Amino acid sequence: MFNKFKLDSKLAREVDWGIIVSIVLIVLFGIVNIYMAIGSKNAGKQLVWLIISLVCLYFLMLIDYNMLENYVVIFYWFNVVLLVLTKFVLGSKINGAVGWIKFGPVSFQPSELAKIAVILMLAKKIQDFDGKVNNLKNFIILAMYIIIPVAFIVIQPDMGMTMVFFFIALGIFFCAGLDGKVIVSGLFGLFVAIALVWNSGLIKGYQKRRLISFLNPEADASGDGLQVSRALIGIGSGGVFGIGIKTSGYADAFVPENHTDMIFSVIAQHFGTVGCVFLLVLYAILIYKMIEIARTSKDIFGSVISVGMASYFIYAILQNIGMNLAIMPVTGITLPLVSYGGSSLLTTILSIGLVINIGMRRKKIHF
Repeated sequence: MFNKFKLDSKLAREVDWGIIVSIVLIVLFGIVNIYMAIGSKNAGKQLVWLIISLVCLYFLMLIDYNMLENYVVIFYWFNVVLLVLTKFVLGSKINGAVGWIKFGPVSFQPSELAKIAVILMLAKKIQDFDGKVNNLKNFIILAMYIIIPVAFIVIQPDMGMTMVFFFIALGIFFCAGLDGKVIVSGLFGLFVAIALVWNSGLIKGYQKRRLISFLNPEADASGDGLQVSRALIGIGSGGVFGIGIKTSGYADAFVPENHTDMIFSVIAQHFGTVGCVFLLVLYAILIYKMIEIARTSKDIFGSVISVGMASYFIYAILQNIGMNLAIMPVTGITLPLVSYGGSSLLTTILSIGLVINIGMRRKKIHF
């Protein structure tokens, strides 16, 4: 009975255990910092979510990722409908955006799942098009599959997640060989779209002030610039080696959202530059392995999925750390695998699980 839930030994040898070890080390490192930021109860919850995520990851590894291709269209449209329901029926407003669904004590952000759905849909369609993304008809179709869910995220409004989708698409199109002129035009179009949304009334005045507060956080250190200015103080207090885990610091007590958006300030405070470098090295290993799997995948479907996931990680890491250092706007993008949030951790680990799955099946296994 249990044999069907057992991973074949030949497939097990193809598992990139370096990715799994990197995941576990990053999450455990995050849990230590969650403990420092908001206490043992929430750190314990995150540990439980890690265990749940790893169990789900194991079951995902049992399924050939090519079988999932048959359900991509259903999964994509299910997520579009979920985004519509979130905005108009089921959603709860958190930090100014109607982008969350609450199930009792658990909050879930459907756009996290939609992110994976868009990557899978782009992967399927690019494979259907034999990689011919420069064909005008093909490109328009691909663009529409991005625009549809993003439109409902824009009206939440959630500019941070909108940017995530854009950079995932940018990474995929770049690696798929899209003409450079089209990419430049896309970047120009992004700036135009931002300008239109900025002046449309969708983004409230306080949200605008928060987004641009990073330019000079000290100018309103007790208002819109409070989060960034306090994060900088916490980061600076850590120095090279940090204050350690036995001492409570400034970031633990005074930085808002120090367990989610601003968790990097807690890391820098307690573990210093050394701890930050340690985390970045783990991220670098993870991203390198994703890119390597994308390069050696047996098909376009697998390559595009891997590139999409790597693109997400690169952008989210740079954005989150950047807003902690006051060099990027505060958009609410969390630090992958590190920030507090069970459903986010689960979806992130499962998305990496897809990449592991692709890597396991890069070559034909003779049973």
